[in-house]
Formats: sequence, structure tokens, C-alpha cells
Amino acid sequence: MEISPDTIVFWTWGGFNLNATILYTWLVMALLTLASWLISHRLSSGTEMSRWQNLLEVIVSAMRDQIREVAQQDYSRYLPFIGTLFLFILTSNLLAVVPGYIPPTGSLSTTTALAICVLVAVPLYGIAHEGLLSYLKHYVKPTPLILPFNIIGELSRTLALAVRLYGNIMSGTVIAGILLSLTPFFFPIVMQLLGLITGAIQAYIFAILAMVYIASASSAHQATGKKQNRPAQKGDPNG
Repeated sequence: MEISPDTIVFWTWGGFNLNATILYTWLVMALLTLASWLISHRLSSGTEMSRWQNLLEVIVSAMRDQIREVAQQDYSRYLPFIGTLFLFILTSNLLAVVPGYIPPTGSLSTTTALAICVLVAVPLYGIAHEGLLSYLKHYVKPTPLILPFNIIGELSRTLALAVRLYGNIMSGTVIAGILLSLTPFFFPIVMQLLGLITGAIQAYIFAILAMVYIASASSAHQATGKKQNRPAQKGDPNG
């Protein structure tokens, strides 16, 4: 039983190996791109809308409401990134019902790449919201001695994101393989249903955690900035 899609190689040329991780990752991206184009190129603003447009609006509205609830800020700047993460992971996991398909999220390289995207997005959103100097000051407060711990915290958070998603998808694959070898007629249906539910939950958790990390960075800087810019009140010993 193959645990990771990295070990399944379809084609080799020189030093390049086209494994299942690369192939199915590009397949998911192509599928999402095609679906987005087919749904969005005939959008209607009237009362008559297609079923696909209704589905698209429901998905976007749900993601928008979740982001607004978590971030407590303007959702519009977070929606493209968080929504893309969620849809990619969700589609990758749900396609596991297709015979012969292996979720690329079962590869540590894929989950690490997704976590690195979050690692890069956190400072980018923070800098765009507060400015470079204000964001960098966060790492040396309340004392510059805490700088190494803040950096370690950022890296460990990224590692936790990658390992959490990889571990859950991989463990589901291993358990499914064991059960299929014991009772090959009954458990396939049950495991397919459990796999769909688990895949959807993992996509939701990854997106929510990414949103929490990004929003917390912006909120921390925003709170610090308000505290520094707060006018001195009468009777305030610090004023």
C-alpha cells in the first residue's frame, strides 16, 4: 500500500520525476480554474440566475461570513487568499472518491508548501495594514530579547499547519487500507463517506487557522497603534 503520492512516479525525464503529487496538484488547479471560468463568465445580476451561480454565491457568502467572524475586520482583502486555500484543499480531498486518484494533500511536500504560503502571507498582510517598521517592531516588544522566540513561534506554527493536515490525510489513508484488507466489501462505502467528511473538515480547519494567524497579526499591530496614538486623558499618570 502506497502511503504518500510522492512515491508513485508516472514519468521520468532526466532528473525530473512526474509523481502523483505533482500530477494531481496540477489537475486540481486546472479543475478549479476551469470551473471558475465556466461559472463566472456568464454571471447575471438579475433575478434569473443559473444553479451554478447560486452555488458559487452560497460558497463565497459562507467564506465571507466566516472570515468576518474570525477577523472582525474588513473581509474583502482576506477572501481571495483564504478562499483559494480552502477550495484547493477541499477539492483535493473530495476527489478521493475518484478511482485511481490520490489526494496531493497526503504528501508532506504539498502541505508544507501550503503552510509556507501562510507563513509568507502573515507578514505581507501585516505590513500592508500597518507598514514595515510598525510590523517589525512587533517582534521586539516588550524587549528585543524576545526576538528569537517570536521567530521560532512563527516557524513552529508553520510546521504545525503542515504536519496537522498531512497527518490527518495520511492517517485516513492508512486506516482505510487496513480496513479494506480486512473486510473489502463493506468498509469501502463507509470509508469513502468518512473520507469526504474528514477532507471537508480538514480544509475548513486549515483555512480558519490561516485566517486566525493573519488576523491576529493585523489586530495586534492595530491595537498597539491605537494605544500609542491614544490622546492623554485628564488625570492620566502616563499623560
